[in-house]
Amino acid sequence: MGYQEFWQTYREEVTERFPLVVERLKQMETEEAVAHCWSKYFQQTAVFLGKLCRLEEEYYKGAWAQKSMEELQAENHMLYEELLPENYSRSYANPSYAAEQLGEEYGKVFSMLYADLRSLIPYAFEGRNYELTIYGELFIEIYNCFEQEETPAVEEIRQIIYWFYHDYSEIFLEISVCSQNNPKMDFYVSIIMDSELSDLRYLYRYGAYISDNERKVAEFLNGLPEETIQLMADTYTEGYRIGFEVTGKDLSKKKFVGLQYPIGFERMMRAAVHNFHKMGLQPVVSRNGETSFSGRGNGLPAVTGVFPNRQYLYDHKSDKALYFDKLFVERRLEGLRTAYEARRQEAALYAGPAVVETFGEEGFAPKVCPMSWQLDEKQRKLNVYAAGQSTQITNQYVPGEERSFTIIAYPLPEIGTKFEEIFARTIEVNTLDYKLYRELQQKIIDVLDEGAFVHISGKGENTTDLTVALHVLEEPARQTNFENCVADVNIPVGEVFTSPLLKGTNGRLHVTQVYLNGLKYLDLKVSFVDGMISEYSCGNFANEEENRAFLRENLLKHHESLPLGEFAIGTNTTAYKMGVEYKIQDKLPILIAEKTGPHFAVGDTCYSWAEDTPVFNPDGKEIVARDNEVSLLRKADIEKAYFNCHTDITIPYDELDKITVIRRDGSSTDIIRDGRFVVEGTEVLNKPLG
Repeated sequence: MGYQEFWQTYREEVTERFPLVVERLKQMETEEAVAHCWSKYFQQTAVFLGKLCRLEEEYYKGAWAQKSMEELQAENHMLYEELLPENYSRSYANPSYAAEQLGEEYGKVFSMLYADLRSLIPYAFEGRNYELTIYGELFIEIYNCFEQEETPAVEEIRQIIYWFYHDYSEIFLEISVCSQNNPKMDFYVSIIMDSELSDLRYLYRYGAYISDNERKVAEFLNGLPEETIQLMADTYTEGYRIGFEVTGKDLSKKKFVGLQYPIGFERMMRAAVHNFHKMGLQPVVSRNGETSFSGRGNGLPAVTGVFPNRQYLYDHKSDKALYFDKLFVERRLEGLRTAYEARRQEAALYAGPAVVETFGEEGFAPKVCPMSWQLDEKQRKLNVYAAGQSTQITNQYVPGEERSFTIIAYPLPEIGTKFEEIFARTIEVNTLDYKLYRELQQKIIDVLDEGAFVHISGKGENTTDLTVALHVLEEPARQTNFENCVADVNIPVGEVFTSPLLKGTNGRLHVTQVYLNGLKYLDLKVSFVDGMISEYSCGNFANEEENRAFLRENLLKHHESLPLGEFAIGTNTTAYKMGVEYKIQDKLPILIAEKTGPHFAVGDTCYSWAEDTPVFNPDGKEIVARDNEVSLLRKADIEKAYFNCHTDITIPYDELDKITVIRRDGSSTDIIRDGRFVVEGTEVLNKPLG
């Protein structure tokens, strides 16, 4: 298998070291060489790492194929059981428990370390004993410090962890970049293409937590007719192809497509891989890991399952604060540049990600853990700088104006007893007649292009009162402000969107409840002055300071302010009806939810890093609203132009009063009135609304 060939070089590097780590861990499981208060932590962690090392040796030799379903399920439960909500309060992975057992300063450090060591589980299943070796050596080095007569200072332990990530950052980045454009790293692709999908034991090859969701969705897809599976795959891959076509990008220059998919969807993905092969694209799956280094809890890995405890991820999302400083950031940026330079030709062949998302999980409202690591003010600014520089480096080797993407979403069984009905309705939503929507949306765009401003107002408890400024069309006969978005990169169909002018964009955006990136927001209010966020609040916590900190971290992404990067009108009333009918509005992913009402994205524009690439609507008009006053700063100082985030916030139709186009002469026309479309010729959109 290709992935074994790829990892062979790394395995050879630790040929002698790995057995030494295994032997030392075995000794640590029972010895009493450290003070009693520490022995439980070190013994328990040594037992866990020892299990991973033994699993790695078994699975590298293919032993998983000899195990029964019952054995695999028990093994999977054993690896993840302490993270389950009912056990988490007694786990060292819980920063509060670690602080209680080891003291606040030490507990905070050792909980972070424990979380990083737990992140190695998938590596054991991939045969990556290189990482198991170096992390094992890190753990043993720290243990050795506690064998001394005096307990080491917490700063000494922090320094050991700091230099570990500093010294190995180049290797981690080399592997990450390589996984983007090296088909030999085919561990996941081989699962998709070579597994006997009717034998659900294959699910346990990933090393990820396997819940009822993954098992049931795999069983469900196995039972679907071949034509349904092909329809799902065709919608997904055609969206990817059309994304290149409508933006005038040459897909024939590319060789690699990045797959991102949920465990359990392998049958659909197999059909998709065949489709991509016909386009001349080889599938690759980026493997960035789930350690603090790669950003655990900040975004999803390429292959996802339903995680056993999202509070755990939330508690550890900022663990890198332990070692995150200027020296480390510069080392990391240099490592990223070196990794891309070494694979310059291959990197240029990467076409971009093709993403399958899921929805239906119960909502998650995080709790604040005082013992969790948090970035301080200096680190927050450094984080913004690092993200911007990383994007610039990536864009240098994988130019944004040459790549594209697509995203599609399907429900999980957790959504409820009507899962199969909802899945069928989702397929319907994802395959609506894009030609019909193209015509309907063009009628809306024609009215919008008459305006200088658009005014949006809420009704009932929704207090939205926001005016959005539009670009001036110098040549209306051949220019437009709004993209007519049908079923390409953002599936399903159903929106028209623009990058508004900032100056003149003022007012308040309000949503009574919304889920953004998996987090629940209550009574979210965001005010804008000349297109920039001026005030923000929510009702998640009783303490206003905690609310602001929550928004600063998760909505503003540590920035002082963000611009309004996008204004859009969703037209997919069929998707909205599905949400209402099955009472799953709060479970719809932003991909679908953004099509069910007007939405507003804070952060970069929809065209970030590709503003100079002409984009045209089906009617031949060029979309000229690709910039705003902030993104234009790239021409003088690129670091001031981008925020490296884009978060959509949707107002549902039932909270919406009016969307009104205001012309330069002061006259106006409604697009939506009392939550219904009123532009002549778009009345058909109201049918699903009743």
